[in-house]
Amino acid sequence: MTDSARQFGLAGLTGLLLPLCFPDYNFGWLAWIALVPLHLALDGPSGTMTPRRALWLGWLAGFLAFTGIMSWVVTAMHQYGKMPLIASYPVMWLLAAYLGLYVGLYVAAFAWLMKRLPAAVVLGAPCLWVSLELIRAHFLSGFPWMLLGYSQYQWLPIIQIADITSVYGVSFLIVLTNVALASLILWAWRRFRLQQATAFPWPAPAATAIVLIASLVYGQATLSHAPGSDDQPSVAIGLIQPNIDQAHKWDQAYRRDTLDRYATLTAKAAKDADLVLWPEAATPFFFEEEPLYRVEVAVLAHRHGVPLLFGSPALRRYPNGRPYLLNSAYLLSPDGQIVGRYDKRHLVPFGEYIPLHSSVLFFLEKLVEGIGDFEAGTKATVFTPAARPGRLQPNIGVVICYEVIFPNLVREFVAQGATVMATITNDAWFGDSSAPYQHFAMVVFRAVENRIAFARSANTGISGLIDPSGRIVQATPIFTEQAVTGHLPLRQTMTFYTRYGDVFAYACAIITAVFGIVADWRRSHAR
Repeated sequence: MTDSARQFGLAGLTGLLLPLCFPDYNFGWLAWIALVPLHLALDGPSGTMTPRRALWLGWLAGFLAFTGIMSWVVTAMHQYGKMPLIASYPVMWLLAAYLGLYVGLYVAAFAWLMKRLPAAVVLGAPCLWVSLELIRAHFLSGFPWMLLGYSQYQWLPIIQIADITSVYGVSFLIVLTNVALASLILWAWRRFRLQQATAFPWPAPAATAIVLIASLVYGQATLSHAPGSDDQPSVAIGLIQPNIDQAHKWDQAYRRDTLDRYATLTAKAAKDADLVLWPEAATPFFFEEEPLYRVEVAVLAHRHGVPLLFGSPALRRYPNGRPYLLNSAYLLSPDGQIVGRYDKRHLVPFGEYIPLHSSVLFFLEKLVEGIGDFEAGTKATVFTPAARPGRLQPNIGVVICYEVIFPNLVREFVAQGATVMATITNDAWFGDSSAPYQHFAMVVFRAVENRIAFARSANTGISGLIDPSGRIVQATPIFTEQAVTGHLPLRQTMTFYTRYGDVFAYACAIITAVFGIVADWRRSHAR
């Protein structure tokens, strides 16, 4: 086998392994070794691995990985966005090619650092990976979907560090471990197969062991000292999963059936609930624009004597009279009055709006068919619904659909006083794919980061309850009609992450920059 074939084969292997780490495959343990082949691919005859070649190796791995992870994009665009199948695949591949660039940049920078400052690679590699994840979370409005750390959403002891580092800390641990394993394999290969006398690469495994053990000790201690369900005030939340077919959602012929279904499910969920939660865009009409149907929804809240939190589009107008839409969440009091509204602040590019539509991308239409183009909201809103007699009044923050994948956005609600979080979504766009499972998994980290419980209502699923330690208390199957009620504890503490945000990720970016400057300085002075 030629050296090139070996290198590209190893890079391809990493690309095939990475999708298996995430839902709905859920082989999270693979993440701890999935990057090893890619790092082994960088080893070759002295001087052959240039940063440019490393960039292509990393891009190949990333492209294959994100093709597997993001395959659901084809379902969303073709089945629901009415885009021809022959066009849906190239668009998905274009997205995978863009996301693969981040892996390519990581590998290119890793190869460069190995030549210029090899002693810094142990710390530099995970810092570099986190820095690129941070960039991905913000560049071009951000798309932090399935960051590496999300693969561990089921391993509770290791993800408890997220209350300090966010999901980025778990990504750091995974990359650190992969680098250490790769260095050990290369050392063993050279020593026992090539009969080369090389020193044991103790810094990488030693650093990995120390950091992993410390993280697990912290995580286990945190879980052991977490308050029990009977030791803290709680709120009972009823979740409605109506399972409305996306093709019927805005069809007026199905409006009556939709409202009757919500009424039946709400009656089941409201019996012992302090709050009932409907999904994103639950009402098949503009809530503020349809007086008769608006009264019908208000009567539901009044009949059951429970606050109702639900999604509905809102119509507004610019000063010149031109209309625009908001993707909103409304809170109704038990007597049916509107007591609060939150407008979605982070919209879905190409789904809810077209970036640069008026200048550069004027020829494009939204990939997902809907009811119009949306404008973003401007502020976080914390709702305070009336409490039942003898119950503690909760402060509820709500994020809509795509917003929940942004750690810093969620923490704003908690920093402003939310004691329980809700997320409402319509994952019907994803069809029967891995996306609903991936979307749900990311909520686990938002709970841990802020030590706050989450309630999630999704039109077609997954709906569920997650406690402040990231335990999935309840989760419904997708594409089923459900009404469930459960208790969630109210937040008692403010975490480091809630207070200070992405300090860890930005520290990684600073360390990466320092290593880059030092490596470049050493190269220039070595001439």
